[in-house]
Amino acid sequence: MAERSLRGMSIGAKSLESDDNVDFAARADVTYICPNGHRTILPFAEGAEAPAEWECRCGAVAHREGDGDDEANEITKPTRTHWDMLCERRSKTELKELLTKRLTMHHEGWIPDYG
Repeated sequence: MAERSLRGMSIGAKSLESDDNVDFAARADVTYICPNGHRTILPFAEGAEAPAEWECRCGAVAHREGDGDDEANEITKPTRTHWDMLCERRSKTELKELLTKRLTMHHEGWIPDYG
């Protein structure tokens, strides 16, 4: 008897519908960029009005790509490298002296005592 018994199907486990003959709505991808440089691409229905701002995954407010002033956009600013910040604090002659001093200490086998 157990071999011929019908087994049930759990609710929500499988869909009995298929995607045959289904036309999806036309979509347009909208790109948002936050001040930290994260890009988020979201699909919106073609007729829908996409918002000008979107909350980024980092918590900052992202703006649509191509919208707004380029001067106000923080991403267009050139990034300051470590070398740029170092040159703001010291002259090149000071940097050469420090490099020579550190190389001499390295060649002499100086080991720092961190306690």
